[in-house]
Amino acid sequence: MKLRARVWVPTLLTVGLVVACHSDAGTNGGGGGSVGTSGAAGAAAGATGLGGGGASSGSAGSSAGANTAAGAAGSSGGADTGGAGGAATAGAAGSSGGASGAGGAPSKTTFFVTSDTSKTANLGGVKGADARCQMLAVAAGFGAHTFHAYLSAEHDPDDANKTVNARDRIGAGPWYNSAGVLLAQNLTALHAMNGNADLFLDEKGKKINGQWTGSPQPVEHDVLTGSDTMGKLLVGKTCSDWTSTGNTTAMVGHTDGLGPGGVSDMPYNYWMSSHENGSCGDTAPKGGAGRLYCFAIN
Repeated sequence: MKLRARVWVPTLLTVGLVVACHSDAGTNGGGGGSVGTSGAAGAAAGATGLGGGGASSGSAGSSAGANTAAGAAGSSGGADTGGAGGAATAGAAGSSGGASGAGGAPSKTTFFVTSDTSKTANLGGVKGADARCQMLAVAAGFGAHTFHAYLSAEHDPDDANKTVNARDRIGAGPWYNSAGVLLAQNLTALHAMNGNADLFLDEKGKKINGQWTGSPQPVEHDVLTGSDTMGKLLVGKTCSDWTSTGNTTAMVGHTDGLGPGGVSDMPYNYWMSSHENGSCGDTAPKGGAGRLYCFAIN
């Protein structure tokens, strides 16, 4: 009787999976991704996730070369640049296969104007406005910070119905916009500056429609504040503490610091207190869209 030795030879599928396991972690991405249906989608998530994210290992049927490439892409994610990315970007890629890991420093962005709009000034109160800021921040990759809306109110339900001034809700600074540019170092500097279309950007890095040269239409530079030029409450100008859709009005500021015809005279130059809006029930007249200023308090 002859004895036959059996030699196990790894198949291409097994090699691919082993290589993927070693390639998936990345060196700077801060965490491996989960198995996805597309190695390419995982690689994209690792490459674009600012602040971390490993790449997908790809499907079991992917070749060893494709999986290795996905791991390499994961290693390139990491450094914070203040733009969109992080968990939100990688999460979107994860829906098509790749998933992000945790890691990386918080985004540099600590200020933005909301890209979304509101037909009325009923924001669900100050608390609802804060939630809106935080939701947009998370979607843009800034969610490691806590954002508050720059709003004054006559009664704050979260603080024994006390009066609250917008300036007292936004931390001490400094604040950087979504392009990574310094907006203001502190509260004094913030309230001494004028509106500026190139600084007061939304969370996606876009300028707000206004009176600046070449601006798209319609004009939407009015931002709800309910505040005076020092960021303090203007009684009766908060649309019932941001819960009304009635005919009363609210104070708004100009993101671009400009008025009709592009003039920069007072009070049009004030980013926080330019004029009263059309009404609490319709934020559009006079150049509004129910936008908010959002500041990180940490």
